[in-house]
Amino acid sequence: MSDRMLILTITRIEADHLADLVTQFSELLDETRTDADSAIDPAVARLVPDVYPDDAEASSEFRRATQSDLLGRRGQDAERVLSDLRGTVDSHTKDDAARPVDIALDEDGVRAWMRTLTAIRLVIASRLGIEDEDDRDEDDPRFGVYDWLGYRLEGLIQASEP
Repeated sequence: MSDRMLILTITRIEADHLADLVTQFSELLDETRTDADSAIDPAVARLVPDVYPDDAEASSEFRRATQSDLLGRRGQDAERVLSDLRGTVDSHTKDDAARPVDIALDEDGVRAWMRTLTAIRLVIASRLGIEDEDDRDEDDPRFGVYDWLGYRLEGLIQASEP
């Protein structure tokens, strides 16, 4: 994908819900302490995993050196997604909640969206205790948001392939 735009079509209600999720994600990042020696939210810790699982000291040192920058970039990506959604999220009636809206994304925008949706899915997976596919309960409605984000992420991946 180069020098081309991708048009993401979602409903107004999806845009509203996604904006809410991204806002919550941004707030979580803002609340996170950047001190690697402090206890951080396990869901946020999943965004900055141990790079040396067999060496806790080296992992802690690496996290201390990179966590702030990595979470800052995740925050910038989330801001990009919110910026893209701002034109679609407004008051609407129940009748037009299902009306589609188009969001034009350039290559950088697509990547920011993919990274943000992935990060939010990781946070949700942490909250729900999902470590692998077997940890999901298809009858539990809490997994619906996780699945919906995966659906949207997969659509972006497929649309961005050459």
